[in-house]
Amino acid sequence: MRAARFVAPNQPLSIEIVPDPVPGPQDVVVRVEFCGVCASDLHGLHGVMAMPGPVPLTMGHEPSGVVAAVGSAVPVWKEGDRVAVAAGKACMACTRCASGAMDECLDPRIMGFHYDGGWAEYLATPFYALAAIPDGLPFEHAAIACDAVSTPFAAIVDRGGLRAGERVGIWGIGGLGTHGVQIARLAGASFVVAVDPLPAARARALSLGADLALDPGSDDVVGSIKEATGGGLELALDMVGSPAAAMQAQMSLGRRGRLVLVGQTFESLDAGSILLLSVLGLSILGHLGYTKKHLEQVLGLMASGRLDVSGSISGVLPLERVNEAVDRLSDKQDNPVRILIQPNAPP
Repeated sequence: MRAARFVAPNQPLSIEIVPDPVPGPQDVVVRVEFCGVCASDLHGLHGVMAMPGPVPLTMGHEPSGVVAAVGSAVPVWKEGDRVAVAAGKACMACTRCASGAMDECLDPRIMGFHYDGGWAEYLATPFYALAAIPDGLPFEHAAIACDAVSTPFAAIVDRGGLRAGERVGIWGIGGLGTHGVQIARLAGASFVVAVDPLPAARARALSLGADLALDPGSDDVVGSIKEATGGGLELALDMVGSPAAAMQAQMSLGRRGRLVLVGQTFESLDAGSILLLSVLGLSILGHLGYTKKHLEQVLGLMASGRLDVSGSISGVLPLERVNEAVDRLSDKQDNPVRILIQPNAPP
């Protein structure tokens, strides 16, 4: 089969012919219909974060497709099933995995970083990573559910604990933040502010229901938010992975506000005065990814029509043009939300 292989940082992906995956007893093989290109992929490709898996490695962690083969010990799933694939698997070696709490694995393996992912015609995955795609839901929408939607959903609804009527701020209106605006509204936020330096991203946030959109470098973000909310936000989310964004978000919180750090970076966060954090009762919460339950909930919301991501597909390219997709996202050409790779499309 054909696969887009990471060979070294700052090098183009190589389209190679590699052996078709063979399922182990508890694995399935999925024929990939679509797989998203995510900003976290750029971190590995550009050498910002070291790739933890063996090189060469097939990247891509937002796949949807059709079950093509099942292992001998796989229950229920069968060839032809339409599936979205959760972007990780348990290490099966830590104490949490040993107790059966695999969703709480202490050393999770991430698809496309630790093991081969979805920028290929086929992929192998443990059966427990599969989520059924509801009838009528397009493969394209199911693909971006596998991170671009499920991660902000988990961060807002679960980790951030958004309650109806609360006021929310989202820093970074790219793939995660765009859907974060929609999810915050869907979950009952009474006010949503979007913060992004790009005018097109701010306009997109307003079109999706944000009440206010601000430029972090030009506007008085903290003052404007405090004035608009009468004291500050209950929940703020840094979708960028930027210490400056996180600090601005933290300063925009009201009493007992929560800051959720969703974007990834190796940079250090200066959280400011411990006394201020204590007096105001602020919480700073780290967050990574989502669970299979979150993915299934998101797919259900999409299928019901309550969560419309049709405007999030910024382009679809065949596997041979994966480097073009990476460049378009890196350069923010045409303000993309999600560019999809279609591995089994003709070159």
